[in-house]
Amino acid sequence: MTDTTPGQPGTTSAPDAVLVLEDGRTFRGSAYGARGTTLGEIVFNTGMTGYQETLTDPSYHRQIVVMTAPHIGNTGVNDEDPESGRIWVAGYVVRDPSRRSSSWRARRTLDEELAAQGVVGISGVDTRALTRHLRERGVMRAGIFSGDALRGSGGELRPDEELLAAVHAAPAMVGADLAGEVSTDDPYVVDALGPDGTPLDEPLATVAAVDLGIKAMTPQRLAERGVRVHVLPATSTIDDVLATRPDGVFFSNGPGDPAAATHEIELLRDVLDRKIPFFGICYGNQLLGRALGFGTYKLGYGHRGVNQPVIDRRTGKVEITAHNHGFAVDAPLDGETVAPHDGGRYGRVVVSHVDLNDDVVEGLEALDLPAFSVQYHPEAAAGPHDAAYLFDRFLDLMTTQKGAA
Repeated sequence: MTDTTPGQPGTTSAPDAVLVLEDGRTFRGSAYGARGTTLGEIVFNTGMTGYQETLTDPSYHRQIVVMTAPHIGNTGVNDEDPESGRIWVAGYVVRDPSRRSSSWRARRTLDEELAAQGVVGISGVDTRALTRHLRERGVMRAGIFSGDALRGSGGELRPDEELLAAVHAAPAMVGADLAGEVSTDDPYVVDALGPDGTPLDEPLATVAAVDLGIKAMTPQRLAERGVRVHVLPATSTIDDVLATRPDGVFFSNGPGDPAAATHEIELLRDVLDRKIPFFGICYGNQLLGRALGFGTYKLGYGHRGVNQPVIDRRTGKVEITAHNHGFAVDAPLDGETVAPHDGGRYGRVVVSHVDLNDDVVEGLEALDLPAFSVQYHPEAAAGPHDAAYLFDRFLDLMTTQKGAA
């Protein structure tokens, strides 16, 4: 099935870009950003703001992102808001790109930034129809083809069947171990800050943060609370972690299938065995679930955006939260359960947070260990800040543990 929508805003009468889905559906539009070919898992993001943070989130590695908000790019691109040093999305799909940027902070247009970083995109697509298709069929592999990649050696348009074959040859997200591809190569330190924003000589706590695709705002949120953060590569060992003399260990967000992260899961079990306070976000939540012995599974179309309602079962408070995940933890929703790993050696666990849209596990809390995690993003710079208290909870956990030692 082919969608040709030349009357849509941002679409030319002669489409020069094609989006091909794994199930054969195609959408034609205009090239946006770089020209060429890109392949990946296609997902949709429901946020109406924060596109720059989305683009630079390493969790989107190897994914083509569809923005459900129709008008994208109106504030351009600045040098202050990136969550990492580069754009990580594999491709970008928008309906109506802004023709100019309008912000005193803007340094470039979004189109220019995508082109400069080699990110292939497409505009003029009926993103509402595309999103409904993905909600009904589930996320899948896809490809964007534009420029010379759309034509054969003789200048003729490549047949859709040939483009579809390229999509089918792309790797699937299930079974993908990707944290090592986005993690820092070398450790670095983010200094603790005092109330006036200046570095503290004596931090309130020290955290070893394992970078599985960490966003820049995460160590910043800890630093603002007087915590010194040692950011470590995904390949770090327990000796590397202990060398920082941590009061707590943090596992970040990141891309890929948590079932494939065998090294990170074993590292986390080493942390739990030593009863070092632990906090995990997103991928870190999934890895805590697997370390405790629960399974994980792939969601039909995932949660991505800044408007997801989650209830904190401890307080009964409903938080509007930012999400970016396609996998979830399979744990009992009601009451306490004994963690299944190794005959229950990690004791009791409860599901602490639940998504009110679909009852997906959004948080875990160990009752016999100093460990907890959430599936969503309390650090979200472009999203709501309802969940910022979780960083305070982590600091309280470390402080309590230090006081009891």
